[in-house]
Amino acid sequence: MNRTLYILIILLAIVALWSGINHFDYFTWVLEALPVILGIAVLAFTFKRFRFTDLTYIFIFVHCCILLVGAKYTYAEVPLFNWIQEHFGHDRNNYDKIGHFAQGFIPAMIARELIIRLNVLNKKLWLPFIVASICLSISAVYELFEWFVADFTGQSAEAFLGTQGYEWDAQSDMLCATIGAICMLLFLSKAQDKAILKNSI
Repeated sequence: MNRTLYILIILLAIVALWSGINHFDYFTWVLEALPVILGIAVLAFTFKRFRFTDLTYIFIFVHCCILLVGAKYTYAEVPLFNWIQEHFGHDRNNYDKIGHFAQGFIPAMIARELIIRLNVLNKKLWLPFIVASICLSISAVYELFEWFVADFTGQSAEAFLGTQGYEWDAQSDMLCATIGAICMLLFLSKAQDKAILKNSI
């Protein structure tokens, strides 16, 4: 591993420790932090066979931080966004929309790099469509997971769902993820191509 990865691992450990101290409740923390735990486990297990570019790892770290902040406070009670809600007169705490935007943006980076480096597609014109579709699918599966948890745990899953009384929350979450994926494809594709090229030299 290079210096960048060591720094990211140390910083992530610090954020995870902070997130796990005085969190909202244990059940919610586990549910919200589960993607981080599983994601890091997969990355560690596959590291020798496939190493992503540093650029992708940096954004994975950012996504993990977003998830761990949500795990600590719940997505409906992040203090900064409570202040934004009060200051600007919003109807709800919108931190969850940041989380779902990242749920599209960072998986788009991961999917795009995997597809390019593993030569999955013969026709590169299909790449943006395939990447955006993968991200929308991931978002939809996560919404189904939230529904499954809520159905089996009842009221205790309210903090995990974070709908805040908004009936179209699931649909708006998937829209945010799709917008995140499109933004990645529009604004970071060239930078990722350069990072991939540098990684292959």
